[in-house]
Amino acid sequence: MRVLAIDIGTGTQDILLFDSSGPVANSVQLIMPSPTLQVAQRVRAATQARRPLVLHGVIMGGGPSHWAVNDHLKAGLPVFATPAAARTFDDDLDKVVASGIVLLDETDLDKYQSRATVVELRDLDLDAIVTALQAFGVEPAWDILAVAVFDHGNAPPDVSDRKFRFDYLAERLQLPPARGWLTDLAFTRDTIPSAMTRLAAVAATAPVTTPLVVMDTAPAAVLGALDDPFVRQQAEVVVANVGNFHALAFHLAHTDREAHIRGLFEHHTGELKPEQFHTFLERLAAGVLTNEEIFSSQGHGALVLDPTPSASPLLATTGPRQGFLRRWHHDNPPYRAVPHGDMMLAGCFGLLRATAAQLPTYKQDIAAALEG
Repeated sequence: MRVLAIDIGTGTQDILLFDSSGPVANSVQLIMPSPTLQVAQRVRAATQARRPLVLHGVIMGGGPSHWAVNDHLKAGLPVFATPAAARTFDDDLDKVVASGIVLLDETDLDKYQSRATVVELRDLDLDAIVTALQAFGVEPAWDILAVAVFDHGNAPPDVSDRKFRFDYLAERLQLPPARGWLTDLAFTRDTIPSAMTRLAAVAATAPVTTPLVVMDTAPAAVLGALDDPFVRQQAEVVVANVGNFHALAFHLAHTDREAHIRGLFEHHTGELKPEQFHTFLERLAAGVLTNEEIFSSQGHGALVLDPTPSASPLLATTGPRQGFLRRWHHDNPPYRAVPHGDMMLAGCFGLLRATAAQLPTYKQDIAAALEG
């Protein structure tokens, strides 16, 4: 049984073609530039060539692609976009138009083919992955597709994006049938919440004949970090995924081989200072961290489900900016989680665990392979 797991971040997309018939270490692995970086590269080439830009496709990750589009506009060059693609930059299309982007209908794309650079926006590019696999003689076939992306959600006009995002996380972990597990933040194709437009866009561009599991990137990485043997041995652990844009930390307690969530917080990595981050983590472990202190410092929010304090849990880290955290209790360094020997694939291993939870038919095969 094979699972194609793709963890799509801002800097890289981390790809694992998991095969349950052999050792996990033998599964094919790719660490490639993220889709948003690839789009940014194409946009900047259009800017350098002084060509109009036409964007179509679906909602995808922003950041570098959005910055490149803004620079294109600042250079005095036109940008046209279909509504679905334009929502990559803001769910409110009035704001997109106000930025200088001109909306066009999908049926008008042919008119621009010869006189503009046309770029498709999408997080999921299976054609590129198939090409890469075939180049190395790997059969591009899988039974399940599992994809992680960061989704802020489509917040109502009068609601803060940060508040909307964290309210969604809190609701998923507290309302039935939630169990307070990380896998509560994973979905099959038919269960994606309507407000999670980026997850829905992934589903819309995935083959309908293939079972699909989608999940948010940070919880996937934290879930994958629990496959590190040392992390798994801990009765309690704080796991922080420090991404390029967002940092999310969970206080977890192991019970019957499941990691129950005691608390969590999410912040913008760029808004944090090391000592401030350290304090938030300590207060999370103590069960006293408040939503207000995170939100008021430009973070998303905090939630404590179980205020039982933990004096000195292990702090494990994942993510491209985990070097941001340099110390923990008594100035000991945090533990860098390396599930199955590979930190970069933590999100992919989390996706495998989420797949086992969301598609019980495959649970035994996935668990047996991951347990070695």
